[in-house]
Formats: sequence, structure tokens, C-alpha cells
Amino acid sequence: MVNYEPKNWLGLVLTLRGSVVRGVALRVVATAAFGVAAQMLFERHAYKFPPIAHTLIGAALALLLVFRTNASYDRFWEGRKLIGMMGNRIRDLARQLASIVPVEADERDRLGRYLSAFYRLSVQALRAERDLGRLGALLTDVERERLADVGQRPYVVLGWISAALAALQDAGRLPGERFRACDQNLTSLADSLGGAERIHRTPVPIAYAHHIKVFVTLFCFSVPFAMVEQMGWFTPFAAAVLAFALFGIDEIGVEIEDPFGYDENDLPLDPIGDGIEVSVRDILRTAHPI
Repeated sequence: MVNYEPKNWLGLVLTLRGSVVRGVALRVVATAAFGVAAQMLFERHAYKFPPIAHTLIGAALALLLVFRTNASYDRFWEGRKLIGMMGNRIRDLARQLASIVPVEADERDRLGRYLSAFYRLSVQALRAERDLGRLGALLTDVERERLADVGQRPYVVLGWISAALAALQDAGRLPGERFRACDQNLTSLADSLGGAERIHRTPVPIAYAHHIKVFVTLFCFSVPFAMVEQMGWFTPFAAAVLAFALFGIDEIGVEIEDPFGYDENDLPLDPIGDGIEVSVRDILRTAHPI
């Protein structure tokens, strides 16, 4: 995700990083070319479209684009809430491990590694990645071998944490109500990951995406012929500005509908993970001794 200063008007206007300019540039240039063709045809053959059709269609097109953008932003914001909930539950579970789970320091560290590994593996699952080497010291060589051929790695790590807590309960070292409090956080982690997977694996229906793209393309490529009589040789410029607005709105929806990748408008999942690791390590290592 691109960090920016929202009050810097000129800086925002001039920036290209994170914008949709490069994504729609070719379509804008093509629309301008249609504008040139429209003006030449009008000069030679007085060829034009009646503007009434585009005037009426424009309102319907605007509504479609608004719905498209809102639907995509809902997916983006829900993804951010789910990732935020995941981080909150991990930190809270670390607090529980540090303050109410009577375990030795090395066992706390192991469970803390599992909490951070769960987040990193969740991000890999959302990005369709499989490189366990990127988790570094969060996993031992034996643990990597156990996860190598596993499909649902984050849930397996949750199972490891749950099994460790259950063993403590069976040994009489963890009261039942405390175990249930920890288990609720584990359930919340599974729910958060499941919600993020739902967003990632359920794209906007193709009929919806296809119809909007076809609608916008036909409108932008034909609108120069509807404005050429009034605009003259300003038609290519006016058509290009209109195309940048409409194609850009549609492109924004495409950019943010799946927020878990590496695009400039995706969520900063790796920095969030760095913060979670630091939080878990600090909570566990600075806990008041029981």
C-alpha cells in the first residue's frame, strides 16, 4: 500500500504511483483516436450521432460504476477488518499465554512462534504461495517437514496450539475456563482467515464485470461521434478526459476487489505481520513472572 499525505493536493495530483493512469492509458489514447476519426468524418461527410442517447445512457452508466466501486471497496474494507481482527486475536492470545497460562519460558516462546507463523502462513495461503523458507526462525526444520505437503497450513498450526493447550489442561495446569477463553481466540482466528479466503476465492461475478466493461467501452468509443458537432477539434481531448474518468473508476474497482496481493493498492500485509511478530515477542518476553 502506498503511504501518502492526504492534505498535499499538488502531490496527489502529480503522483503516478498507486494511480490507475498506467492501467487505463492505452484505452484513453484509443478513445482520443476515435475522437480524431469522428472529427474527420464530420468535416468530410457531416457524420455524427444524435447526443440524446449518450445523455440518457450516461446516467445509467454512472450508477453501474458507483455500484461496482462500492462493491469492490466493501471487499477491500472487509478484508482489512478481517486482517485487523486476526492481529487483535493473536495479540490477545499472546497476552493470555503470558499472564494466565502457567507454562515455562521455552514453551511460551514455542507457542508465540506458532502465533506469528499462523499469520505468515495465512498471508501465504491468500497469495497462493508455498515457500516455508520465508518464515525464517518461526518454524524449525522438523516443523517445516511436517507442513511441507500440507494444504491447509494455517489451520494445522492452529491445531498445534490447540493441542498444546489441551495437553496443559489434561495435566491439570490449565483450568477449564482459561482453556475455553484461549480456545475462543483460536476459533476467532480460524473465522477471520475463513472470511479472508471467502473474499479471495469469490471474485465479482463475471456477468457483472463483463457487462460494465462492455458498456463503458461502447460508451467511450462512441461518445466522440455524439459530441463532435459542438466540440470540433476539441473532441479528442474531451473524449479522452471522459474516458479517463470512466475507465479509471472501473479500474479502481478491479484494483481493490482482492486486497491480499502485492499491488500498490493492496493491504500492507507484510508490515502488519512485522508488527504482530514484535507485539507477540514483547508481550511474552516482558510478562510479569507468575
